[in-house]
Amino acid sequence: MTNPRYRGRFAPSPTGPLHFGSLVAALASFLEARNQGGQWLIRLEDLDPLREPPEATGQILSSLEAHGLLPDEPVRFQSRRHSAYQATIARLMEQGSAYRCPCSRKELQANEGRHPNQCRSGKAVTGDRPFAIRFALTDEDCHWQDLLLGPQQQIVRAELDDPVILRKEGFYAYQLAVVVDDIDQGISDVVRGSDLLEMTAQQQQIYRALGARPPHWLHIPVVLNEAGQKLSKQTHAPALDDNIPGQNLFRALVALGQNPPQALAKGPPETLLDWGQANWQRGAIHLTSR
Repeated sequence: MTNPRYRGRFAPSPTGPLHFGSLVAALASFLEARNQGGQWLIRLEDLDPLREPPEATGQILSSLEAHGLLPDEPVRFQSRRHSAYQATIARLMEQGSAYRCPCSRKELQANEGRHPNQCRSGKAVTGDRPFAIRFALTDEDCHWQDLLLGPQQQIVRAELDDPVILRKEGFYAYQLAVVVDDIDQGISDVVRGSDLLEMTAQQQQIYRALGARPPHWLHIPVVLNEAGQKLSKQTHAPALDDNIPGQNLFRALVALGQNPPQALAKGPPETLLDWGQANWQRGAIHLTSR
């Protein structure tokens, strides 16, 4: 049974090749979409060329293909979406939902997070100083229902928590681009790691400022190494071995609490994905992953 209203996505940043934690996140979003009869997309969040090795994008897409994780639409690259982000910033500025901010981190820390230049009032004098653009949050006691974690609550503090949406270096920030593209691509459901949970309330305000309804959220536990650290480039997580995709997918299903039969341990990717789609139980996901 298809559900054309369900649209999910996997959106990695190409800072290096895929590792096992990335595969777990990709597989969870893929199986949730397939189980719901919906569509699944891939989007490369390639917004920071200073942190992105030139070969990383190709490595990521090759790994996903090797593991049978193929999108229903062409891959989207955020590096080709600058005009859309700039138009959105102009719109937010015009409606008073964004502002220029030349403050340094040191200045903000010395002022307990407040803006010594009265940036939110529009009085900030930038001169030749580089400035970021921030989204102007409103004070909120935010509640929502996570599809795995249940009822959630976050306190949003105006000014103190205002996220950067355009960095001083001229790069568009994640907090802006992710919302703009989720709206543009009609994403109805977001499956992502719980390390992004704390950003949710802020992002929901950006959705509303752009006249859009936030998606449904499903935050899965991040995979940890033996030291209890999230698998990442910074913690030297090894790249996936694309020569053993079936074994990788089997391990990922186990990490997601899906209990695949041992007979599938050496099966091809297609068999693992077919089993995962037919037997997917989001409620079986462990609230801690190792």
